[in-house]
Amino acid sequence: MKSQKVRVTKKFTIDMAHALFGYDGPCKNIHGHTYHLSVTLAGTPIQNSEDVKLGMVIDFGDLKSIVKEQILDTYDHALVLNDQAPYSKSEVISNEFEKVILVPYQPTCENLLLNFVEKLTPFFSEEKKLVSIRLEETPTSFAEWNASDN
Repeated sequence: MKSQKVRVTKKFTIDMAHALFGYDGPCKNIHGHTYHLSVTLAGTPIQNSEDVKLGMVIDFGDLKSIVKEQILDTYDHALVLNDQAPYSKSEVISNEFEKVILVPYQPTCENLLLNFVEKLTPFFSEEKKLVSIRLEETPTSFAEWNASDN
């Protein structure tokens, strides 16, 4: 079989809450979403017949482990707040919630996505290249990062 590049994607679900500090709409209040995250890699399927991963760009289980460790374990069922917001240092927040993540940016879908790109990029190479990540905040709204745009 001719050696060709293939894109593979694994999807994940993250339940997470956030608030947009200083925003002029209802999203300034703490609220949650069931996010859908799609991570896409491109590479050539392994051709070495002695390799247990024969025919794979990456084992989906390996991709799942990386995303779980780098993103899901931290962000799933967490409250993500801009660390500049006065309420981010509130005792009520820190005492009442177990998983509060303070970030140095506005926790929009776009910025969360860029944070996830930074976390995942070191785990891949040119042979297994991270080519896109899509973060769906609602059924009709998402942000997407593509390596070809950057």
